[in-house]
Amino acid sequence: MKKKFIKKIILIFFFSIFMLLAYFTLKEKESLIQSDINSAEETLYNSNIIKDVNYVSKDAKGNEYIIDATEGEIDLKNTNVIYLTDVRAFVKLTNSNNITITSDFGKYNTINYDTIFSKNVIISYIDNKITGEYLDFSISRGSVIVSRDVIYTNNENILKTDLIEVDINSKDTKIYMHNSNDKVNIRNKN
Repeated sequence: MKKKFIKKIILIFFFSIFMLLAYFTLKEKESLIQSDINSAEETLYNSNIIKDVNYVSKDAKGNEYIIDATEGEIDLKNTNVIYLTDVRAFVKLTNSNNITITSDFGKYNTINYDTIFSKNVIISYIDNKITGEYLDFSISRGSVIVSRDVIYTNNENILKTDLIEVDINSKDTKIYMHNSNDKVNIRNKN
């Protein structure tokens, strides 16, 4: 009888230990899940999504800059920057023809109006077209820099290069290759 009693006590002891281990394991998993939920909620509240974004600004010379996008996301950690999707920009210059810029994505600074366009960038100006993957449009610097797979076309020529830089005020244009041994490729359409 004593042996049965001792076996029951040992069995109850091991069962109790097993239950305690299971309880603490489940408690730890529950804590991890709650931590993941809190982290996901924090991520959700760190940004705002805006549909049909439109910004219009003018500089001291009267040039007008219009940025449209189907969607924008403001990072609450830096509210001066908005990340744009499906971007269209119109630059209306007082002493020149208008410029149109489109891209899949953009990053717009609401303080200095500088904009970075990325992926499938297309710039149209009169009969000129420049395509690339990255465009840095800086009003404060007064320049436009197009890079990554840059192709410039007009009615007569096709030019392939690594980088094109245009001074907004003087319209001076510089064309570069990253490797000094490479050459800019220019060919006539005819």
